[in-house]
Amino acid sequence: MEDTSSPPSPTVSSSAPAGAGDSDVPRDLRDWIARAEKIGQIKHVTQTVDHDEEMGAITYMAHQEIGAPALMFDSIKGCPKGFRALWNLIGSHPDRFALTVGEPTGLPVMELIRRCKAKFTRSLAPVTIDASLAPVNANHRYGDDVDVTIFPAARHWAGDGGRYIGTADAIITRDPEAGWLNVGCYRQMIQDRNHVGLYCSPGKDARLHIERYWSRNEPCEVVAAWGVDPAMFVAASLTFPKTVSELDFIGGIAGRPVELVKGQAGSVPYPARAEIVMEGVVRPHAMKMEGPFGEFTGYYGRPEDLAFLVEVKALHFRDDPILTHALMADYPANETSLLYSIARSARIWNDLDRLGVPGIQGVYSHPAAAGGWGMTVVSLEQRYAGHAPQALALAAQVPGGAYYAKWIVAVDHDVDPSNINQVLWAMATRCNPVDDIDILRNTWSTWLDPTQNPPAKRAYGSKALINACMDHRHITEFSRRTRVRRAVYDSVAARWHELGFTGVPPTLWALEE
Repeated sequence: MEDTSSPPSPTVSSSAPAGAGDSDVPRDLRDWIARAEKIGQIKHVTQTVDHDEEMGAITYMAHQEIGAPALMFDSIKGCPKGFRALWNLIGSHPDRFALTVGEPTGLPVMELIRRCKAKFTRSLAPVTIDASLAPVNANHRYGDDVDVTIFPAARHWAGDGGRYIGTADAIITRDPEAGWLNVGCYRQMIQDRNHVGLYCSPGKDARLHIERYWSRNEPCEVVAAWGVDPAMFVAASLTFPKTVSELDFIGGIAGRPVELVKGQAGSVPYPARAEIVMEGVVRPHAMKMEGPFGEFTGYYGRPEDLAFLVEVKALHFRDDPILTHALMADYPANETSLLYSIARSARIWNDLDRLGVPGIQGVYSHPAAAGGWGMTVVSLEQRYAGHAPQALALAAQVPGGAYYAKWIVAVDHDVDPSNINQVLWAMATRCNPVDDIDILRNTWSTWLDPTQNPPAKRAYGSKALINACMDHRHITEFSRRTRVRRAVYDSVAARWHELGFTGVPPTLWALEE
């Protein structure tokens, strides 16, 4: 496909793309898809489908089964031939997350969290490559030729306010003072051919950037990657320190720097290997009614209201571009559920390590709790008086875990935090509610929380801190737990298939030594 107008000449910082090196992380979405195809984790829907509710309904119905493959819609009504849509790329299968971060398939979820914990401490600055080497620069549209409606944006749910082009995405904005680039994940509703609404919850970085530009009566440039590299999507969905760029963390996860190209219509660079990129601007005080949108809670948490209005200045896209969609729903059809169970857990665990909290054995954000946002469980080996309450209070408020989470539970080291049956058992046998539950008030929440009414209250929330650990004052005399002896476990595990069982023997966190 030819350019519809001539772009300005790019400034070149590097003449060649960064090499893959030893990284096993897919270089882009197409590399990831090829690998997911090999393990049977992509299902192609070849029949023509409608972008108005039908793709969302198919995804919701197909993803009632835990572990269902990602859905590639190959033919969408009203879209140019070859334009495709990929829904729920991570979904509820740990192997798709493992592919995303370059880890082997078949790992238990807690092992994935441990490996991500290490990867999330690494950083590698992005590089700028020659614009002619960027796959996303195969096609360009500028000015009057801009038309975002050509892409397979969808109305996910019957009550949605319009078609959403940004759900599994990466939004890049520049800090107006320090100049660093933030990468976030925010929904965007099509308003017309060259305008999209941009919704950001209170406290989110893009919102802070836009408001600071506006305080100086200046516009804020916005870049959106609408067909996104899965590793970038993971990082964009998380909360990192507000003074550093997520692009550095994405490079650390991938083991290679993110490849950027100079902006063609603005000063903000954009990802060279994305499927679709939008360059736009939010002019001072430009807002328009947006929503509602079926969100990660499984509700319409925010009624139609004003949101930032992005004027689209340019579009860049690959041949036969793939638009990535994230369905927001109840578990297991919610795209963010497993993603947050793994990635957010690793972030919280790292935050606790940085604060010097010892003895942490595991952290888990449960996927069924509002897309992985609503509940965090911390497993720890109690070492001193007040250790469990300290871990609870910090896990509730560290950068990786402060947003929205309502239920923070501490369990002992013999409880697997990812096993909800074990967690409920600990709550029932080790927590005395009158002594072991505390409440934090006026904490960081979201306009999407359906429990807070009227909606104006929703920016502020509360958190329950539940100590489901053995009473430290009497820990030596606490009733003895029934356990399998380690020698017996090892013997049975070695004979698992001989005994007639399939798969791998379960991992037991509590063994009699």
